[in-house]
Amino acid sequence: MKKILIIIIGLFLITGCGAVDKDKVINKFVDDVESSKSYLLKADMEIYNEEDTYSYKVDVSYLDDDYFKVNMSNNTNNHEQIILRDRGSVYVITPSLNKSYKFTSEWPFNSSQAYILNTLVNDIKNDDGIEFEEVDEEYVLKVKVNYPNNSNLSYQKIYFDNNINIIGVDVFDKEDILAIHVKFNKIDLKANLKAKEFDIDELMESDCCNTEQESKGEEKKKNKDSDNEMNEEQTTESEVTEKETGVIDDIIYPLYIPTDTYLKEKETVNTENGERVILTFNGAKNFVLIEETSFVNDEFETVPVFGDPLMITDTIGVISSNSLSWTNNNMDYYLTSNDMSSEEILTIANSMNVQEYIGK
Repeated sequence: MKKILIIIIGLFLITGCGAVDKDKVINKFVDDVESSKSYLLKADMEIYNEEDTYSYKVDVSYLDDDYFKVNMSNNTNNHEQIILRDRGSVYVITPSLNKSYKFTSEWPFNSSQAYILNTLVNDIKNDDGIEFEEVDEEYVLKVKVNYPNNSNLSYQKIYFDNNINIIGVDVFDKEDILAIHVKFNKIDLKANLKAKEFDIDELMESDCCNTEQESKGEEKKKNKDSDNEMNEEQTTESEVTEKETGVIDDIIYPLYIPTDTYLKEKETVNTENGERVILTFNGAKNFVLIEETSFVNDEFETVPVFGDPLMITDTIGVISSNSLSWTNNNMDYYLTSNDMSSEEILTIANSMNVQEYIGK
C-alpha cells in the first residue's frame, strides 16, 4: 500500500511540474524577450475602423533596449514608412518623399504597441489582474493596454502555441470589438544585429530606401533625353503638365465632425509645390484642417517636431497635445485645435478616408 501511495504521489508531481498555467506562460515569455539582446520579427497586421480594414506587412528589428526599427508597408497602396529609434532620437521616415520627422520621445515605451515584444512585456508587468485560458491547444493571456491617445482601446489577448511561443495579438475596445489584429509569422530572438543598422544615414543609403530615389533618377534621365529631342511645341505641353501635377483633385472632408461644429470657410492657395486647401471649422469645437500636395525632396530632409509617432488607420502620423499631421495618397494633412484633446483630433483624422463629406 505504501509503495502504491509513493507511485501515485510521484505521478502527481510529474504531472504538476508539466502543467502549463498563467505564471509559466508569463515567466517564459518575459524571460525570452528580456534575455534577447537583439531580435527580428515579421508580422501581418490589420487595423479595423468600423467597416474598413487596413492591412500591413510589419518588420521589427530590436537591439539592446534603445534601438528599434519598424518597417510598415500598406498592402493596399504599398505606402512604406519606417519608425526608427536610435539612442533616444525617434524618426518617422517616408522614403517615397525622401523625408523624415525627428522627435525627442520615449517611443515605443510610452504606449502599447501590439507588434513590439518589449512593450507587450511592459503591459504584462503593469497588469496585476491578467486572465489566463487554454483554447484549442493555445494559451491566451488577457492583458490591459495603454493607448494614451485612444482610451477606447481596453485590452489585448496575447496568443501562444503549445510550446509557449507567441503567435499573435488581438486588441479590443471597451465594447469587446476587435480593433487590431497582429499575426507573427517569424521571430528570431538571436538576430545578432549591429548598431549601424539603426543609423538613419546608413538606412537612407540602404536598398530599402534607394528604390524610390533610383526611380526618380531614371525618370530624370529619361526626361532629359526626351527634352533634347522635343521641339518647342512639345516643351510647352510639358510645362503645362508639370504645372498641373500639384493640383488637388478632391478635397477630403472628415466624416466625423463634433456636435454644433460646422465648416465656416474653405480657402485654396497656391504654393511653390502645388495647391493648399485650408478648411476652417467653427462652433463648439473649433479646428483647422489643412490639405496640400506632397512634395518629393531632391535631398533627404529631416524635420524636427514636437510630439510622438502615432498609428492612424492607414498611415503613421505625428501627434502633439493639440495637432496631428500625416501623409496619405500623396497628400499632406495637418489638423489643429485648441478646443479638442488629442484623442478627439485623432477621431476626426480616422474618419478621413477616401470618401467625401456629404455636406461638401
